[in-house]
Amino acid sequence: MGMTITEKILAAHAGLEHVEPGQLINAKVDLALGNDITAPLAIQEFKKLGLKKVFDPERVVLVPDHFTPAKDIKSAEQAKILRDFAREQGLTNYFEIGRMGIEHCLLPEAGLVGPGDLVIGADSHTCTYGALGAFATGVGSTDLAAAMATGELWFKVPETILFRYHGRLQPWVGGKDLILSTIGRIGVDGARYMAMEFTGEAIRELSMDGRFTMANMAIEAGGKNGIFAVDAKTVEYIQGRLKRDYHIYQSDPDARYAREIDIDAGKIEPQVALPHLPENARSVKEIGEIKIDQVVIGSCTNGRLEDLRVAAQILKGQKVHPEVRLIIIPGTQKIYAEALEEGLIATFIEAGAAVSTPTCGPCLGGHMGILAKGERALATTNRNFVGRMGHPESEVYLAGPAVAAASAVKGRIAAPEEVIK
Repeated sequence: MGMTITEKILAAHAGLEHVEPGQLINAKVDLALGNDITAPLAIQEFKKLGLKKVFDPERVVLVPDHFTPAKDIKSAEQAKILRDFAREQGLTNYFEIGRMGIEHCLLPEAGLVGPGDLVIGADSHTCTYGALGAFATGVGSTDLAAAMATGELWFKVPETILFRYHGRLQPWVGGKDLILSTIGRIGVDGARYMAMEFTGEAIRELSMDGRFTMANMAIEAGGKNGIFAVDAKTVEYIQGRLKRDYHIYQSDPDARYAREIDIDAGKIEPQVALPHLPENARSVKEIGEIKIDQVVIGSCTNGRLEDLRVAAQILKGQKVHPEVRLIIIPGTQKIYAEALEEGLIATFIEAGAAVSTPTCGPCLGGHMGILAKGERALATTNRNFVGRMGHPESEVYLAGPAVAAASAVKGRIAAPEEVIK
């Protein structure tokens, strides 16, 4: 019996020729990631065990991106724990404010993840790197501590669901719309502890930025990881970035899948997920009149250059509705600089948006865009749970950058065609 991409990567890192779904294995990790929320606890556990050195100072990555630039004394102290540990351990990949970015935008951009890698991160959206043909998954802080010390971790080999996307995408439809539609179809537990493998002609046409968005939200369907087969676009993306060898794995023709789902991507329209779960997805044209107070364009889901280009295309020559706050957050310093060079930032400011340094801030209700009681936000982030962006009686709607930008102009949830005829 053949194996899937996910099974092949896990087998290779466990030193095995073959693995089966449900099998418990011990595997070597290529990269271990922590941020300013999760790494301080991992560092505490690391020291509690009397450990002195990480397994490889080039393969432990620390990114202070959630509450930074520090919003208060507590967040400053959390970030200082990372800073001190990085200096003490001589970590090559610690990213200070001014040189950092939102971790899941930053690591691929910096060439730290490549095809065939096994990456763990103490952050649930670590699954983003599956867009590069890597097995990447989120773990707890104590697991991160173990991986930092030994370079290994145990895994249960997941079953895989194969998603085939047929047809050509409609205008303004991107990776966010495909994944919201998919989660709407299978539910937030539809892929619980399973690998989500994405393929089909619509996927082959999708940009790398769109693939990162889809892989990122595999966890919102309960997935252990999301993964794409490596193609010419993947290889083009890593060229000039990845500074080490990589291995391309493809699923065997006789690989065993728990389920195979065919989706007509040509019928998917721009999506919006209503509160309070990503599975509440439907076409923006079905939403009706919903006024909003705030729009956020950014995050590890949609803070990449392609997302900003789409938003700028809609906001060019337009003004943000007088009763709406539009916050735009480029995913990394590099994306910020490129957006500046292309004139996108000027477009945003002329439209009336606030543009921030890279941060996860508003996505998790941390800072830079907290909602008050009764307020509604449309965000390109990945979660819309109760109280996710602030007051428990606020509401978060999820969408891609096209719908978000159009909604900022209209002051209500709107389709892109309502702004650009």
